[in-house]
Amino acid sequence: MMSPDDRYDVSGLTEVQFEPGSNGQVLKNLLGITSSAEMDIVEASALVKAMDSLVRMYDEAHRFTVSDVCKFHRLWLGDIYAWAGEYRQANVSKGDFMFAAAGRVPVLMLEFERDVLARYTPCNFKGRDKVVCALAEAHVELVLIHPFREGNGRAARVLSTLMALQAGLPFLDFSAVASKKKESYFAAVRAGLDRDYCPMEKIFAEVIERSVAES
Repeated sequence: MMSPDDRYDVSGLTEVQFEPGSNGQVLKNLLGITSSAEMDIVEASALVKAMDSLVRMYDEAHRFTVSDVCKFHRLWLGDIYAWAGEYRQANVSKGDFMFAAAGRVPVLMLEFERDVLARYTPCNFKGRDKVVCALAEAHVELVLIHPFREGNGRAARVLSTLMALQAGLPFLDFSAVASKKKESYFAAVRAGLDRDYCPMEKIFAEVIERSVAES
């Protein structure tokens, strides 16, 4: 959703257009899908396939970059959206919460690489607390930037999972975050505006505990 005072003309951008016949519910896509339920299934299936490739692509010594993050997104959604893997050019919000302005995304992503990814990856820290800290800060900062038109939370979870695997942890189970703890999760993201990562650290500690117990 664009801000009323957006200074950019995005009316011609594919990323802000909806698929004809979808009643404004499904973004314009390469598959001609008009049902949001069908799109949810297609995106979820594509993510499983992409994740299978990504875990073999990066090892425990890899230092992630913003190019990698774009690669995650493109590998996942490249067969669905023409703009997959490219930074958004439209401002977006969730409810009354505005994410980073589109014009600042490239600069913010470079800062994210320099200040977060370079510091926390490879994520091979020995102590669990340090791993939790790394995952929480990287996740919050990437979601706040919201670099893509769609799929930012899931792209951030991909990064978190790949970092967790570097730390010797199992695949992370985010199912509780996506259901029962959704409001707590969004509150934790908003806390990151003040560089308060403690709420997200608590969430990741629980995610890791659950994931280890299930493995």
